[in-house]
Amino acid sequence: MPNFWDDQKAAEKQMRKVKELHYWIDSYEDIEKMVNELKLGFDFVKEGLVTEQELDEMYQKTIERFEDVELRNMLRREEDKLGAVLKINSGAGGTESQDWAQMLMRMYLRWCEKHGYKTSIVHLVEGDEAGIKSVTIQVEGDLAYGYLKSENGVHRLVRVSPFDANARRQTSFAALEVMPELDDDSEIEIRPEDIEMQACRSSGAGG
Repeated sequence: MPNFWDDQKAAEKQMRKVKELHYWIDSYEDIEKMVNELKLGFDFVKEGLVTEQELDEMYQKTIERFEDVELRNMLRREEDKLGAVLKINSGAGGTESQDWAQMLMRMYLRWCEKHGYKTSIVHLVEGDEAGIKSVTIQVEGDLAYGYLKSENGVHRLVRVSPFDANARRQTSFAALEVMPELDDDSEIEIRPEDIEMQACRSSGAGG
């Protein structure tokens, strides 16, 4: 199509669909090949061409490939394919919780780096003595929200405090909010039953 790239956004959307179709085709062919090699592996073990350890490794790789595809198949919602915005807020507990929030931030940044996601820190508030009070991280990449959405919620850490001279056990809390990064052309539907309207009046002068 000679005019395919005239509409940049539409072209990029179509290319994402093509990329996704290629993933499923390549995955099927890859798994089929691994299963066939595994079947042959049993005969090779009997003939002494392959050791049992090598066969176990082949089996483990096949299972891992199956599980990767199965997990991706579960992430079929439209928003799962989008990037993500992570927001971490330290909970009650002062320095302890702020240090825990920073540990979480480093953990998610390393996870994103390991899985090839591009990250950028949009907003960061440092802690009073150590750690952070809050941070907002933008994660770019395919299925970022799908993989990260299960992390949503309050995370708790129980440990012997490195900030306590008496080495007492402390419980720290940090809240993690995960939101999909919507595209400019994303359609947002607001149902009438989800809208709540309230009328308020001032109880005194100057309200």
